[in-house]
This record gives sequence, C-alpha cells and structure tokens, in this order.
Amino acid sequence: MKRFHIALAVRDLDASIADYSTRLGQRPNVMVNGKYAMWRTDLLNFSINENAERAGQLRHIGFEDDGAEGFTSTTDVNGIEWERFSAKAQDERIVEMYGAPVSA
Repeated sequence: MKRFHIALAVRDLDASIADYSTRLGQRPNVMVNGKYAMWRTDLLNFSINENAERAGQLRHIGFEDDGAEGFTSTTDVNGIEWERFSAKAQDERIVEMYGAPVSA
C-alpha cells in the first residue's frame, strides 16, 4: 500500500488533535504527549508536531510505501522536503525523535 504523507507544525497539539480527528473521522493512530500525533487512513499518512513558532507551516511531504526500504529524504526544486518510508521505518523514527508513543 502507498499513502500520501503530509506533516504540519501546529500551535496547540491537543486542540489540533481534536480538530483533525473530527476532520479525518478517527483518532490518531500514534500520539506522543505534548509533541506529536499521526493518523493513518486508507489514503493518507498525516502527522503534526507542536511547534508554535511554525504553526500552520508545512514540515514535509512524501509517501508511506510498503515497498520502501528504510527511510529516505530528498528536496525538490522548490525546497520542499520529500520523505519515503515504510510504516515500520516511520514508527522507529517516531520513537527516536519524540519518544515512546501512548495509546491513541
């Protein structure tokens, strides 16, 4: 399976989780209290992290791809970071960057 991935910075993680859970029709699949949340739907891998200074800004885009080996990141001609990763590689990276997730 291949899901489009988009990552945003948000001002208030808890308020954003409530808002995006309503918009996406489900709670996040992964949450790290006060830092990060991620939803996996049939078509989308959507993540947010709390960073008030960059609230509303795109962090990066890319694809969660079951066929991906590990995790890669490149920058396109417009300076946008594109990531490609497997679900397993992303789950490992979440723990490295944000700490252990809690149940959503």
